[in-house]
Amino acid sequence: MMFSTRELPSPSSLFSAYASMATSMMLVRSMTNDLIPYPIRGYLLSALRYLFKPPSPLLTLIIEESTGMARNQVYDAAETYLCTKVSPNTERLKISKTPKEKGLTIKLENGEKVVDLYEGVDLRWRFVCSANERNDPNNPIISRSIERRSFEVCFNKKDKEKVLDSYIPYILEKAKEFKDEQRVLKMHTLNCGQVYEGIKWESVNLEHPATFETLAMEPDLKRAVIEDLNRFVKRKDFYKRVGRAWKRGYLLYGPPGTGKSSLVAAMANYLKFDVYDLQLGNIMRDSDLRRLLLSTGNKSILVIEDIDCSVDLPDRLYTEGRKQHDIQIPVQLTLSGLLNFIDGLWSSCGDERIIVFTTNHRERLDPALLRPGRMDMHIHMSYCTTQGFKLLASNYLGINGYHRLFPEIETLISNTEVTPAQVAEELMKSEDADIALEGLVKLLKRKRLEGDELVNGVAQNENKAVIPEAKRQKLEMRCRKSARIAPAKVKICKEKAFA
Repeated sequence: MMFSTRELPSPSSLFSAYASMATSMMLVRSMTNDLIPYPIRGYLLSALRYLFKPPSPLLTLIIEESTGMARNQVYDAAETYLCTKVSPNTERLKISKTPKEKGLTIKLENGEKVVDLYEGVDLRWRFVCSANERNDPNNPIISRSIERRSFEVCFNKKDKEKVLDSYIPYILEKAKEFKDEQRVLKMHTLNCGQVYEGIKWESVNLEHPATFETLAMEPDLKRAVIEDLNRFVKRKDFYKRVGRAWKRGYLLYGPPGTGKSSLVAAMANYLKFDVYDLQLGNIMRDSDLRRLLLSTGNKSILVIEDIDCSVDLPDRLYTEGRKQHDIQIPVQLTLSGLLNFIDGLWSSCGDERIIVFTTNHRERLDPALLRPGRMDMHIHMSYCTTQGFKLLASNYLGINGYHRLFPEIETLISNTEVTPAQVAEELMKSEDADIALEGLVKLLKRKRLEGDELVNGVAQNENKAVIPEAKRQKLEMRCRKSARIAPAKVKICKEKAFA
C-alpha cells in the first residue's frame, strides 16, 4: 500500500510534537527529583534494570586464600592444579625452582586467566590479588598493606551441581597427587612483618641431611623412637575411636650439642613431614598462637626449642606471690594458652601432627608441661657413648671395623662427658683417620683432666667453692661416674650441685 504525501505530517508538526514530549519528560524528571529521595530513586532504577535486563547464565565462585584464621584448602589445591593448566594465551606467569624440585613451579600473575574443560563443562579461572591499607589496632598511626588473594571460577549455572560435587573434589585429589610427586619438605618460620593480621608463616626448603642412619644415638633408643613414629602414623582410626586428637608430643632434653635438632630433622626426613619452627618469643598474644596453629598443615612437626628460656609466661609469675600490677610484662602469651595449644580444645584442629619441645634443663620446666598426655615420650639426648662414637667414625672417616686407637678412645669416652658435636668436630679436622683420631684422644684427655680438677676442687674447698649454674648438672654426673672419688666426696658434690 502506498501513502500519499498529503497524509504525511509536516516537519513543523513533528518538531512541535518532539518539543512537547521533551518538555513533558523534563517536567516529570524535575517532579521526580523533588518528590522522590535519591536513595529511593536509586533503588527504583536498579529494580527496573533488573526487570528489563536478561538474567546472566553464568555463576562465579570466589575462592579466598583463607577462611577466618585457617587457610582455605580449596585455594591451595586450585593454586597447585592450575599450574598444570596454563594455556598458550596466558601472558604473565611467576616461575621458580629450588635445587630439590624436579621442575619449575608455575603460578599465575594477578589478573591472568586459565580455561579448563571438565566433562563437557567450560570453566574460566582468574587469579585476583588486591592490596588494602589497614591501621594497626594497637597503634592507629601505623598502616600496613594487606594482600588479599583469591581465585574466581566462572561457569554456566546449569553445571553448578557437577562443579561442586565432582569438579572441586577432583581438583583436591589431583592437587594431592601432584604434591606427592613433587614433594619437597619445607621449614616454616615466623614472619613478624604483618602487624595488622599478626605474624604469619614463611617457608624455605628443608634440606637438612640428618637421618636416623647418621644420627649418633644409642641403638635401642633410636629403635624405640622409630617404632613410636611408625605406630603413630598408622593409628588414625585408633585415635578417633578413643576420642583423642591425632597428635604426638616429644620432649628432647639433654646438654647442648647432643643432637636434639638433628633428631627433629631426622624425624621430618623419615616421615616426610614439614617442620614449623615456633619461636614463642615472637608471639605477643594467645590469639596469635591459635592463629598459627590453625594455619599449620597436616603431617607436620611443630618445634619449640629451648622451652625453658624462650619466654616468661605471666600466669606462672603471678602465682609466685607477686601481684599482676607489680610486674611489667609486654606480652599476653600465657601458660594456659600454651597448654591449650598442646592438649586443649585447639590442639584438635588438625591431624597427624607432632609437637616437639627441646630443653637443656628438664628440671626447670613447669610441671604442668610434663603431665601425661602433653609430652608423650621423653627422650634423653645424652653425651656421646661408644656406640655413638663408632657411628660417627663410620660416617666421617669411613672406618667400619677396627682401628688401633679405638680401645683407648672407648675407655676415655666411657668416663668423659663429651657431646657428639664435639666428637664430630674433631673427626672433621682431617681426612687422615690416624690424625683425626689422635686429635680426638687429646680432646678426651683434656676434658677428662678438666673434669678431675673440677671434682677435686669441690671436694677440697666444700665451704668456699661456688659452682656456676651451668656446671651443676655436669658436676653431678661427673661425681656419679668417677670411680676414684670416695662416697663421702660424692655426697659433698651432690650437695654442692643442688645447693
